[in-house]
Amino acid sequence: MSQSQVWRTHRQYVTTAARWTADRWRKEAERRRALRAERKPLVRDARRALATARAIDPEGVTPLRHRAERELRTAKRRVPDPMWLFATKTAAALGVAGYVWLPQVSARVWVWSAVAVVAAVTALSVWIAVRERDTTGLKPTAEESALLKRLQPQHWKEHAEQRGLAGTLTGRPKLTEAGIVCAVRLDGTWTATKLRTAEDHIRALLGARTSLRMQIKAGKQGGWAELILRTRSAADGDDLTWTPERRSLGIDTVTGEQVTVPLGERLLIAGRSGAGKSVASRPLLYDASEGESNALVIIDLKRVEGRLWDHRARVASTPREVVNVVDELETEMLDRLSILPKGQDTWTPTPDRPRITVVVDEGAEVMTAADKVPYETETSDGKTRTMNRSALPGLESLARMGRAACIDLWWMTQKPTIGDGIPKQIAPQIGVSICLAVRTPAEARVVLGEDAQAKGWNADELPVPGVALVRDGKRKPDPVKVRYMDKAVVIALPNRTPWSRTVAPAVEAAGAPTLTLVKDTATEAAPATDGAAARVLEAIETADEPVRQKDLVTLTGLSKGAVSKAVKTLTTGGMVVRALDGRLTTTRGDESAA
Repeated sequence: MSQSQVWRTHRQYVTTAARWTADRWRKEAERRRALRAERKPLVRDARRALATARAIDPEGVTPLRHRAERELRTAKRRVPDPMWLFATKTAAALGVAGYVWLPQVSARVWVWSAVAVVAAVTALSVWIAVRERDTTGLKPTAEESALLKRLQPQHWKEHAEQRGLAGTLTGRPKLTEAGIVCAVRLDGTWTATKLRTAEDHIRALLGARTSLRMQIKAGKQGGWAELILRTRSAADGDDLTWTPERRSLGIDTVTGEQVTVPLGERLLIAGRSGAGKSVASRPLLYDASEGESNALVIIDLKRVEGRLWDHRARVASTPREVVNVVDELETEMLDRLSILPKGQDTWTPTPDRPRITVVVDEGAEVMTAADKVPYETETSDGKTRTMNRSALPGLESLARMGRAACIDLWWMTQKPTIGDGIPKQIAPQIGVSICLAVRTPAEARVVLGEDAQAKGWNADELPVPGVALVRDGKRKPDPVKVRYMDKAVVIALPNRTPWSRTVAPAVEAAGAPTLTLVKDTATEAAPATDGAAARVLEAIETADEPVRQKDLVTLTGLSKGAVSKAVKTLTTGGMVVRALDGRLTTTRGDESAA
């Protein structure tokens, strides 16, 4: 190698080392500057606390003053020197040490000292390189770089007062897979709730775009808040198309985990029109209709989504069909509960009597259209009378008592307000809430709880469509990107026989006696009765006098439709007769036994 090449190589190494040193100097200077801006307010607080302690205890006879002095010393030690001052102190210390110590050192010690210094410098260089290396692989975008720069404590401190944020100070921002996370220190006049109301001021200070989702919640310590800018999602790059191999509800945008909702829960699925309720529910409907021990019933008065599933689910799309299917479900529920063995908490699903998932698609429509459905009934004198029957009492009964019978109610609505889209008796029974974008914070509180906003469940800030919040008592308020299940995929699913109630053979459970009615001749058994009819018959028998049909609703706890159907069955079978005034009494004689 020629002398010019050696010189050029040496100059290149020197230039690289100088550039590396300057870069490390700049990074360390910025780190110290950020720490000083973050920790110097703590020193001021400690000084004020010491002044207060001295005023209370001028003689220093109590621990209060000594504790304040220790806290002040600790706060001062945590504030690093500026880089120029640190370098000056280091150079001065080395100069003094060298002047005093080096002339007395022998040549042998000189050699080993030089070796030790070189080894220490090399180790320090390697440690700095490893510490500074980006192990996450996250590279900020241009937008994120600008936001990170404006979130630095120095920049925030200079502009906070102009934006009405005086008394707040940011910590060091971090770039994560869910976006930018930054702690914000709050003085005595600020709280996390108050900072949340100043979101527009924060957005203006940062120069953030209006569509950027911003989340502000209480920090891990008192006097701190946490600011999260959702510049990216952990679900980015994942294929959200539903397949039988990818059967989850969606992907957590913060952790990247698969989010699932097991069967056996009572669900509330809410969101404004166009938020994606139907798409979000399809993976769940598939799970509810798959397997020999699962059956799906869909109540859909809009006649859109239910039509996609009519080849593998029982679908009710008219008010009369809704009333009929709810009566069947309520009767099935009572029948299962009546033969449930003592000591067993829930029904065991079987292919003959499976777990039934009842899905109400657009609850507000059901509450309106299926509330008063006219039915014609024949009275004892042969005349025809029109009666109104409602599906709501039966649905409320399913919500209250269906879990033990393995009949689960899922309520879907785009009007998530109590009384308009969610019945008052059903809302308290909900176990899991899936909320897509809603219009107002009040609607979010109805679906996700009264503490929704305080704990970060801000469904009114979700983008549309396809993003939901799932609150089941275990999850954090992390948005979930739901999977997309195409209509053609639903139509192409294999056919299944829809569920319908059939009178099963009498099951004699342990400790559950069967009911047998005998006529006066004692030779002819009465027709078999199901659970609802048995409860109505028992109420009529135990009454001191003939009862009216409307009183049976209170006595049995059944819905009006179930009572009407049971009375019709009993009167047709000859077990109950209706008097001229409409009151009901049994036909059993003295020899009948139960």
